[in-house]
Amino acid sequence: MFRFSCADYTFPLLDRLTSLRLIHLLNFSHVDIGLFARSSQYSPSDLMASPQSYTAQVVSDLEAAGMAVSDVFIQIGEDPSECSANDPSSVTRGRNREVFARSLEFCSAVGSKHLTGLPGVFHPELSVKRNLELAAQEAAFRVKACTDAGICYGIEPHVGSICADSKSAAEFLRMVQGLTLTLDYGHFVMAGETSSQSLGLLKSTSHFHARGGAFQRLQTSVAENEIDFPEIVAELQRLRYDGFLALEYVWIDWNGCNRTDNVSETVLLRAALQAAIAGSTLETESSMRRQGAASG
Repeated sequence: MFRFSCADYTFPLLDRLTSLRLIHLLNFSHVDIGLFARSSQYSPSDLMASPQSYTAQVVSDLEAAGMAVSDVFIQIGEDPSECSANDPSSVTRGRNREVFARSLEFCSAVGSKHLTGLPGVFHPELSVKRNLELAAQEAAFRVKACTDAGICYGIEPHVGSICADSKSAAEFLRMVQGLTLTLDYGHFVMAGETSSQSLGLLKSTSHFHARGGAFQRLQTSVAENEIDFPEIVAELQRLRYDGFLALEYVWIDWNGCNRTDNVSETVLLRAALQAAIAGSTLETESSMRRQGAASG
């Protein structure tokens, strides 16, 4: 059974409680929290300044809105290259670990069983090998910390990162035991890959971000979408995926991600996903009946 969630950062112009209530009104019971440096709703710096009182207020807002948390997504810097997981500075990486530790405590406190981070970027002053080594070291540290806390850790491969396509994402997964993916096909499709090229990554996916996307367009309306969601849903069903399908339309002046009506597109994409799930389920049941008849 697929479960749906909606990202709080779909509606960044609203205050935290209003955003949660809107997501609830859209008939979602779970929310993905973006613990982003750029966020006015959930900020790592606010968390670090007063961890207990900040977390208590977030928990209170969640309860007031009747929402549960499906994922906490941490981005420490304003840009993925700022305070990246594989920053060349050991001082910065040490500070990142402190923020990550607090974020993990926050994740547990709000009841989320999943935490997402970014993999890192290529820093020009380092070799490719060293960039990947540092990224793998930090990912392994985070996987262990999350596992010890009973939480699943996943990275989101993204444009501009060390995992900018399906091949590099698969290679990085092989470097870090226990690492999973928070997968957003839009980053790969934007760069020219087809949906089918990324199907192999679904077996390592623990959280799935869904929004419209197309070649050279990171985010599109459902009508302009080129991602093959029925194919993805069918493969997830075959793999018996038990994570969330997170509706993740964003509103930010980056790669044209402020040109969609996020309320309407969230509703439309969820309906399209539900139709794909129903169609895939019927096809699976029909196939099972045919197999049963043939064996009988």
